[in-house]
Amino acid sequence: MFHVEEESSGGDGSEIDEEFGGDDSTTSLSRWVFDEKDDYEVNEDYDDEGYDEHNHAEMDSDEEDDNVEQRLIRTSPAVDSFDVDALEIPGTQKNEIEDTGIGKKLILALQTLGVVFGDIGTSPLYTFTVMFRRSPINDKDDILGALSLVIYTLILIPLVKYVHFVLWANDDGEGGTFALYSLICRHANVSLIPNQLPSDARISGFGLKVPSPELERSLIIKERLEASMALKKLLLILVLAGTAMVIADAVVTPAMSVMSAIGGLKVGVGVIEQDQVVVISISFLVILFSVQKYGTSKLGLVLGPALLLWFFCLAGIGIYNLVKYDSSVFKAFNPAYIYFFFKRNSVNAWYALGGCVLCATGSEAMFADLSYFSVHSVQLTFTLLVLPCLLLGYLGQAAYLSENFSDAGDAFFSSVPSSLFWPVFLISNIAALIASRAMTTATFTCIKQSIALGCFPRLKIIHTSKKFIGQIYIPVLNWSLLVVCLIVVCSTSNIFAIGNAYGIAELGIMMTTTILVTLIMLLIWQTNIIVVSMFAFVSLVVELSFFSSVCASVADGSWIILGFATIMFLIMFVWNYGSKLKYETEVQKKLPMDLLRELGSNLGTIRAPGIGLLYNELAKGVPAIFGHFLTTLPAIHSMVIFVCIKYVPVPTVPQTERFLFRRVCPRSYHLFRCVARYGYRDVRKENHQAFEQILIESLEKFIRKEAQERALESDGDHNDTDSEDDTTLSRVLIAPNGSVYSLGVPLLAEHMDLSNKRPMERRKASIDFGAGPSTALDVEQSLEKELSFIHKAKESGVVYLLGHGDIRATKDSWFLKKLVINYMYAFLRKNSRRGITNLSVPHSHLMQVGMTYMV
Repeated sequence: MFHVEEESSGGDGSEIDEEFGGDDSTTSLSRWVFDEKDDYEVNEDYDDEGYDEHNHAEMDSDEEDDNVEQRLIRTSPAVDSFDVDALEIPGTQKNEIEDTGIGKKLILALQTLGVVFGDIGTSPLYTFTVMFRRSPINDKDDILGALSLVIYTLILIPLVKYVHFVLWANDDGEGGTFALYSLICRHANVSLIPNQLPSDARISGFGLKVPSPELERSLIIKERLEASMALKKLLLILVLAGTAMVIADAVVTPAMSVMSAIGGLKVGVGVIEQDQVVVISISFLVILFSVQKYGTSKLGLVLGPALLLWFFCLAGIGIYNLVKYDSSVFKAFNPAYIYFFFKRNSVNAWYALGGCVLCATGSEAMFADLSYFSVHSVQLTFTLLVLPCLLLGYLGQAAYLSENFSDAGDAFFSSVPSSLFWPVFLISNIAALIASRAMTTATFTCIKQSIALGCFPRLKIIHTSKKFIGQIYIPVLNWSLLVVCLIVVCSTSNIFAIGNAYGIAELGIMMTTTILVTLIMLLIWQTNIIVVSMFAFVSLVVELSFFSSVCASVADGSWIILGFATIMFLIMFVWNYGSKLKYETEVQKKLPMDLLRELGSNLGTIRAPGIGLLYNELAKGVPAIFGHFLTTLPAIHSMVIFVCIKYVPVPTVPQTERFLFRRVCPRSYHLFRCVARYGYRDVRKENHQAFEQILIESLEKFIRKEAQERALESDGDHNDTDSEDDTTLSRVLIAPNGSVYSLGVPLLAEHMDLSNKRPMERRKASIDFGAGPSTALDVEQSLEKELSFIHKAKESGVVYLLGHGDIRATKDSWFLKKLVINYMYAFLRKNSRRGITNLSVPHSHLMQVGMTYMV
């Protein structure tokens, strides 16, 4: 086992912390950075000639200290920094469907029915049934009170909270718990997820407005979040708990929707018993999860019209019952009936809240499924179609029950006219299946986001649509949800217990969303404090009231869902904890740069023709596993590229700007670092040939740009002595986050002053930078020579060097730590999908070495 301890010294040349500039050729002659030391530091650009072995400035420094006082200095125009390349990102990719015309938005609004609103659309099947099971009807006023509760629940939760607030908190068109967390992490340094470095914030894909300095409240919140480790952990735990509830919701939604729809057989066929309903429901659930792999896009043309017909049925049946039975139920729009309902029924009315919340189930699906559609299409569809149809449906059921108290046990199907029963039964079952698909699809999206952000074990993800990258299918999760769903159906056997579990899962998600959106309103939107307070107060009071009701009935069988959600939470927490600990250990154990200098350009072994791609999780530094390769193998490839697959908290990173390169050592070493950046929505489906082609092309682009700036530097050195006017070309700097810095001195003044004071340092810099080509011709020859070397290495073959780093708890560790690391995390890591699997690399191109760290 190879083990190298990193030297305690941080090196003499701590890397610059932030850089300003762009890809415009007019600004390539100078870069401005924050200097973290009192002494002037040279930004190394290593060459294959004249390397000064006594220069101990660190080649690939990794320590960043934000607490050090900083000042602007000018550095040489080197291009070997990730931050400079990151500035080439033009910005976040806009959700194109936001820019469509009115006609297309109407068509899109119709399509949203099949994906987004199935869940909330099927709530009339069971809401009154569960409510009146917990609070039996004594008189007509009880019906009006229950109806008033439903009306104002629909208004407050899905309409006001989600449509007018939560939907706007999307992350460039992405919704869900982790999208909210990603949005917060981009505006405050609160992420505890491994491999997220401060330099990520310089990617212009983060391009969101940072909190304004004049708004003290926003800055105070940001500072407190960043300064408190407890708050960071609490925020992550909140997100993980909300995600666990989303997964649990994907279990109870199919169970509740399908059993409620199949339960109509007890009304249409009198001999059907509940046990038979359970058996038929199980068959439907198996079919439902079996067709999930065909994706949303393949069934989209059917789902939208089917749900549209269902909503028309709800409205039509509601109008029929209002006309035939009792139109006075419109009085329920008076909220006073809620007060009278609680006054008459007290405890039973409080229990009924657990059934009332079911009318708002699916509200979270509107937000979680947002990646498929636009905010405007969801708002338009809900406000103009879904909400009116739902209200008419509930009003009609209340009108029917006002004269038929005894049918409260199956309010919906009992209220359907006998001549339309079977057509409505068929449509309701189709709607139930669609509703189940909607929440399962939202869960797939949420899990993909959590995998990308390092909070869930890697699973196989299948993209079901070539046109829409957000439509995915996760086989392992799909069948796991089916198994748990069948357990719930078989163990509870009635919709009342399942309804209570449904309420727990939905309210857990809702409260998590409320807290995160409130934080976004304070930190990012900088909303008026009165509006924020009203949003948070009203939302939490309503949701906590409902939550207290469902928790009182947890013994009915809903504890199964709580247990499943707890297991999901533990899986995510253990994976995040283990991954974070593993990454931090690899950072501590990385190879000292002095060791590579001592080994020389041959790295102490034979350099065989070819390119070796060493996969590791470090974005900076040389991984210890590389030393393990050097001591284990008789030869190493003539070119080695350290490849780091990094997910950054943005939805997408353009393919053309996927890779960031820099040199790790002088040219003669032929060592490069490549960070392949992906957003949490990006699709990693390149085969290994395509990946290699894009990677080599990006490397050549980097080398050409490096040579171009060397030539410009050489020309600039000759011109500096002839003219001082060039030093005053610019006095304003624009940072990547949009901040404007005014400089009161010429651009080169500080640089020239430092150069005059420290001639020895400038001579030393000339050894590092100027010992290479000094003319344009020499630069061109050196460029062609290196490109030719790369082509020959590529022709010799590309080998993927996989270092399987593992962690084990030390013998003196606590028992709980040993349990989590040695057993739970080890089990998850062993059974998770390897990152290299996505590239479909042949075994003949793989070379693997294992390494264990004691933590």
